[in-house]
Parts: sequence; structure tokens; C-alpha cells
Amino acid sequence: MAITFRQLEIFIAVAETQQVTRASKKLLLTQSAVSFRIRQLEQQLGVSLFARHRNNIRLTASGERLLPYA
Repeated sequence: MAITFRQLEIFIAVAETQQVTRASKKLLLTQSAVSFRIRQLEQQLGVSLFARHRNNIRLTASGERLLPYA
């Protein structure tokens, strides 16, 4: 399955807001849809893009490398 523009758009929104909740509001999507797309992207790439800590989410080294290309 190819990586989609929408997946990258969601990745960027989560990276910028550092919260799935804020990203979902910004993108007019449900939190579960945002989380699903991020997990889907991580599975496709075979890496974790975010480190999750309670209500905070931060880019991993792999996420940092992807961000300029997204």
C-alpha cells in the first residue's frame, strides 16, 4: 500500500500540535481516525514515528527524519 498525501497531512498535524486531540480538531477528523492513520503509516514504514506519553506525543528520531520530506 502506498503512503498517501492524507497520511502525511495527518502526520504533520500531529507533529505540529503534539496532540492527537488538537490535530483531530484541526483536520476535522475523529481522534480514532487520526490515531488509526498514524498507526497505519507507522506499519507501512516499519518504524515508530511518535513516542506517546499520556496526553503528550513527540516525534521519534524516525519521525524527525520524515518530517522535512512530508
